[in-house]
Amino acid sequence: MSDLLSYILTQDSFRKNRLPSLYSDFSTQKKTNPDGYHVNAAAWEQALVKAARNGYIASSSTPSSGGSAQKRRSSHLVLRVDNGLLRDLESPQLGRPVALGSVFEDAVWNRVMIPLQLFKASGTSLRKPQWGLIDTMALSPWNVMVWGLKQIRGIVVGPGSDGSKLQAQDLVLVENLQETADKVVRRAMRGNPSRTELIYTKDGFVDSFATILDEDSELSDVDFDILLLYLSRDKGSIAYDGKTIKFRPTNDSPKEITQQDTTIASIRSLTVTMTTQVENLEKKIAELNATAKAALSNKNRVSALAAVRSKKLAEHNLQLRLDTLAQLEQVYLKIEQAQDQVGYVKVMQASTGVLKGLNAQIGDVSRVEDVVDELRDEMSKVDEIGNIIGEAGPQIDEAEIDDELQELESLEHAAKEEAGAENTRKQLAELDNLGLETKGTVRKAPLDQNVGTALEESIEKLSRMSVEENA
Repeated sequence: MSDLLSYILTQDSFRKNRLPSLYSDFSTQKKTNPDGYHVNAAAWEQALVKAARNGYIASSSTPSSGGSAQKRRSSHLVLRVDNGLLRDLESPQLGRPVALGSVFEDAVWNRVMIPLQLFKASGTSLRKPQWGLIDTMALSPWNVMVWGLKQIRGIVVGPGSDGSKLQAQDLVLVENLQETADKVVRRAMRGNPSRTELIYTKDGFVDSFATILDEDSELSDVDFDILLLYLSRDKGSIAYDGKTIKFRPTNDSPKEITQQDTTIASIRSLTVTMTTQVENLEKKIAELNATAKAALSNKNRVSALAAVRSKKLAEHNLQLRLDTLAQLEQVYLKIEQAQDQVGYVKVMQASTGVLKGLNAQIGDVSRVEDVVDELRDEMSKVDEIGNIIGEAGPQIDEAEIDDELQELESLEHAAKEEAGAENTRKQLAELDNLGLETKGTVRKAPLDQNVGTALEESIEKLSRMSVEENA
């Protein structure tokens, strides 16, 4: 069983009880049982798209070289439809799926998958809102292909009403392509990069984004070709001339690759290469040093001398590369600084133009002084008018105001004294009542009750009243 089939069988839509239906020729149900047909077709379509996304579709490209050589290359964005695919999907119990021809036909019709050659030749952007609609009045490669697909069914499947023989072709997986492009742009723009950090050679781009979709497998060469075409033509996120890639942070960013961009990309690529060479030489020197020590411990002077001689040569080469790398880094930093200065000067020039326009609207300094003087005069007039209006109002005798205020204060003082006297009368009345209650309590107390206790309670009540009064 292939890795592809093993992965597909883990999907919920490929449960064991559904496999006979999925491997049968369910294309005949398209008219008799359309719901059942669409369920099976969607199951195959989604399973293959997910399998490609996770790196289970084999790629015909050679394995990558460099630091990521251990990772396999898979076809994430392009699905090869041929007998090899049927062979990978062959089940020991059920054989090969019969209705895949109809599945791919519907996927192409719905633009979930697009023939590779058509995608490359089309001038229509997939990002347009109407990309999934078909204008029957327009003559385009897409409409011609769809018309032929419906008439002779010979583009995806062989001749016949429900032919199951697949013709070899490559299909672009639109969902995976769009997801990959979005991830690439987000990673490239992460951390507010400088202008020079947005420029790559093609090899540098491949090394930087090979595992953008799946950490365990790299994009194939065909995947990168499709991805770069989509990013430049459809998404407009990069400028690309076949060798140099430059990300465009805004829609106003240049769409052309200049000679400066190519030079910057070359410097960045050479810096990465020199860094790798330095790391390899450092490892080689460490290995030669260990070899020399081992030879000396075994009394093998000849091997030790050879190892030391090779080590000296490696150290010399290492020093040369370190010097070259330092020069490259210095040049790169100067270019980056110059790029920032260019942007700064452009902003200053634009700001100067804005200020000139605003100052032209204001006029010369003498005109501003005249405006300010006129403003002061008008403000003075407002104060004078206010004073005149205030003088025209009714005249009030200040002595009458003082007398009336004194009268209000006397009334308020008398009210407070009356309230205090009333409070005193109430407290005296409470004391008289309390004295009568105390006498009654003493008279009514049983003989065996302590009379002193009752008196103490009365005294305590009197004390509380005194405290409350003082408070």
